[in-house]
Amino acid sequence: MRWLLGKDLLILRRSRLLVALLIVYPVAIALLIGFAISASPSKPRVAIVDQTPPGETITLGGTRIGLAEYTDELFSQVHVVRVPTRAAAASRVASGDVLAAIVIPPDIVSKISSGVNQAHVEVIYNGDALKQSFVRSTINSTLAQANLALSEQIKSVAVRDIDLLLAGGQLGVLGSSQNIIGLSHISPALSGVARRQPPGRDRATLVRVAGFAAFAARNLGIAKNVLTTVSQPIAVNSTLLRGKRTPLDTYAVVVAVSISLMFICVLLAAGGIALEREEHAISRLLRGLISREGLLAEKALLAAGCAFVVAFAMLLGVSAFVTLDLSRVGMWVVALGFAALGFAALGIAIGALAREVRAASLLAFLLSLPLAFLALVPSGSVAGGLYDVIGVVSFVFPYKAALQALDTAVNGASPSIGISIAHLVGLTLLFGVLARLGLHRAD
Repeated sequence: MRWLLGKDLLILRRSRLLVALLIVYPVAIALLIGFAISASPSKPRVAIVDQTPPGETITLGGTRIGLAEYTDELFSQVHVVRVPTRAAAASRVASGDVLAAIVIPPDIVSKISSGVNQAHVEVIYNGDALKQSFVRSTINSTLAQANLALSEQIKSVAVRDIDLLLAGGQLGVLGSSQNIIGLSHISPALSGVARRQPPGRDRATLVRVAGFAAFAARNLGIAKNVLTTVSQPIAVNSTLLRGKRTPLDTYAVVVAVSISLMFICVLLAAGGIALEREEHAISRLLRGLISREGLLAEKALLAAGCAFVVAFAMLLGVSAFVTLDLSRVGMWVVALGFAALGFAALGIAIGALAREVRAASLLAFLLSLPLAFLALVPSGSVAGGLYDVIGVVSFVFPYKAALQALDTAVNGASPSIGISIAHLVGLTLLFGVLARLGLHRAD
């Protein structure tokens, strides 16, 4: 096995272009997939037509809110292109210079300040369905955030005024201030006055008014809770049943590294076995130089070792740009090692069943990408029966188990790394047996 391993390493050293392609291509594909998973879309170009007079402010309960604060929230997630008129904005949308246009009418301030009229902004779209969907979701999201910020401001002003009505205090009116009595103090004051009155109609009227004031004070106190509920009807409390939340950036790193590991392992192992068959060297090797099991083990270890080095180097390199927990390096090594063995076993099984290098390489390539994409299909995105089929297919191939093991090693996700490693060990043995059967009728 030592001499056979030396011969294979010599072939790899002489085939520098092949080795470079074998490393660069899977890494490039993996990084592109990882970037597609983690990268947020760039800000869409949106034309803005602001028809409000300069310096407009929204007045709520004596508090002034600059319109710029509201529009800054609205425009925070788009690339703003300011235009003077609606016609100019529509022209830019039609020409494709911008994806959409937002027209802010001149009466938006008065309607918001009224507290009873709903303000409207106009959004102009153009383009195909994909562009419309992208920009529509972005604008709707930013508008919802701006509305939430404005509603919080309205709520704080209203709560302050309710507290003033309940407890009393200084009320500024037209540059002067006066100390008003709070609603909660009216009922005790009226009750005291009523007790000092002789029995009769006036005393009964004061008692009734005091009762109403007490009732109004109690219910006005509840109004603050009502305002909170109206401004945010549904609050979200997140619960994670197991494991921990994995940041999308670090999960994309795991996906990229696992795909590179799979490509290099499967292609190198399949090509190594198929090359021996294509050159009719297997029968000579098996006459006494090495056993079938030793030949398969040598090819698998070579592929797993080469892929392990590349994948581990990728993790260390990416850690310079994405924050990874370097204290878990030991678990990285364990996960990468067992995942590499699982992929190498799949590769030697493909190479043993194929009779030439081209067929083995093509089969390995065609099989690897669908396996990776199937493992990334989330539950609920397809019909239940189809998802069960996808789960079965992903279970009998090593990519999903390798992805889970590496995700656990890098991010501490679930399931535990022991379960994933046991799964990989079982698949390694299974594909090793299939490779041994494939060599049973070696040339």
